[in-house]
Order: sequence, then structure tokens, then C-alpha cells
Amino acid sequence: MGQTNRRTSAWPSLAGLLAVSLSALQPAIADDNPEREQLAAVARQLDLIDRLAEHAANTAPHARARYHFDHARLRADLKRIRVGVQDYLVPQRAQPRDPVPLTGDYVRRDERQESSP
Repeated sequence: MGQTNRRTSAWPSLAGLLAVSLSALQPAIADDNPEREQLAAVARQLDLIDRLAEHAANTAPHARARYHFDHARLRADLKRIRVGVQDYLVPQRAQPRDPVPLTGDYVRRDERQESSP
């Protein structure tokens, strides 16, 4: 039983050493290409925004209103932006591509409400 305790107590030390080693390498990697690091952070933030938009769409009240926020359109634009950032970070081809324009208008009108007197 004493040997088992010694072995398991070595794991936190090894994990700590590994964490310190990786944290020492991180600034060297970040200094290598700060633009890539910033764009990778943008991609992570876009993922977070997309998850928040999905959650908002799922929890939005279904009450009849004249205007609704178009979550699907927002998520489609976020996906286009994310793909553009990923294409830059990990280019799949050397040829430039034609970008798809963003919609930018996220207000939906409820046509049923407008047609009723």
C-alpha cells in the first residue's frame, strides 16, 4: 500500500513538470507568428458566439411578435467568417476564392402580423 501511494504521488509532480514545460514553450510559439495566434483566438471566439446564438435560438420565446431575430442567418454568417479564418490558417489550395458576401440584416418581419388589420 505504501508503494502505491508513492507512485500516485509522482503523477501530480509529472503533470506539473509537463505543464511548466509547455507553458515555457508557449511564448516562443506565440512570438513566432502573433497574427496566427490572434486569428486562432478569433476562431475560438466565433465558435463561442455560434454556441451562444444556437442557445439563444433554442430558448427564444415563441410568442407572436412583429419582428424576430434571425438566428439562422446570423449562424450562417458566423460559419462563413469561421471558414474564411480557417482557410487562412490552414490553406487548402493556392488559388484565391470568391468570397460569399455576408447578409448583415438579422431582423425578420412576421408576415402574418403585417397582413392582419
